[in-house]
Amino acid sequence: MGVIVADRRTILAFVAASVLFGGTFVAAKAGLSYFPPLLFVALRFDVAAVALAAFAVATTDREGLIPRTRGDAVGIVATGVLAIGLANALLFVGQQYATSAVGAIVFSLNPILTPVFAAVLLADERLSARGAVGMVLGLVGVALVVDPSLAMLVDGGVGKLFLFAGAVSGALGSVLIRRAESTLSSTVRTAWGLPLGAALSHALSLGAGESPAAIVWTPEAVLALAYVGLFAGAVAYIAYFGLLDRAGAIRANLIFYVVPAVSTLGGWALLGESIAPLAILGFLTIFAGFAVLGSEEVDAAALRRRLATRLPDAVAERADADDRLGLGEEPRGFESD
Repeated sequence: MGVIVADRRTILAFVAASVLFGGTFVAAKAGLSYFPPLLFVALRFDVAAVALAAFAVATTDREGLIPRTRGDAVGIVATGVLAIGLANALLFVGQQYATSAVGAIVFSLNPILTPVFAAVLLADERLSARGAVGMVLGLVGVALVVDPSLAMLVDGGVGKLFLFAGAVSGALGSVLIRRAESTLSSTVRTAWGLPLGAALSHALSLGAGESPAAIVWTPEAVLALAYVGLFAGAVAYIAYFGLLDRAGAIRANLIFYVVPAVSTLGGWALLGESIAPLAILGFLTIFAGFAVLGSEEVDAAALRRRLATRLPDAVAERADADDRLGLGEEPRGFESD
């Protein structure tokens, strides 16, 4: 039963993170009409930090809130500076120069980059040949869903460089979090990391000459900030970083293959946007990639061993049944050899 519950929690975290992060690109693009990019990120982290700190204090005992080891400190810094701070700052800056579609597909390089860092920094996470095939299928599926034109990919080179750097920062951060082996829960570690991400973003905003006076406060601006701060921030971070601890960096970052698909479906359901036949093919291709990756979870050797241990019991039960029916007795008038 414990295994089943863990599996359900992992699936729930994967779905929650994918769905909530799926709206980030749209909300970020909308919010950039009202906020300077780095200040938008900083305010997002301010909102998320307050919400997540309140949640952590309410759900964790005092002992569990205090960092005590070097691994705790490394995990907090990797979370706040790399996985959250720089990754999102670069994403929001890059979104000024690229469409949401291009942003989604460039950021979807995260699952490709993660195994590269994991191969160097983690001993327990390696990508097999089958896993590589699944990764490539997932990336192809993302490209089919987003369907960026050649002109879209060629234009906005500066934006794509920022987006790619953000994907690198996110992938490296997730691997360093796993390497740190923190004793803190993922929620507490993230609650400590968010203020670091906020401070970094405020510093970058000041350095770039951004001013709070440039913010245009409208209901749409408040809605965009609330979404990226609370839902795609605090709630999504609880789901994502919990998934990172349970499933590992390589598999957790597969959510970035699902994010563009969620964004496309959300646009169809909420905004009346059409879904091209190519996008449907992309959904199926992403599913095929996950199926290939998931097939690695089926340990054929272990399954054979399990069947072998049960086989004698099955034979014994069959023999008992035969005895009860008289099928195990020799016919009268014959002798056994």
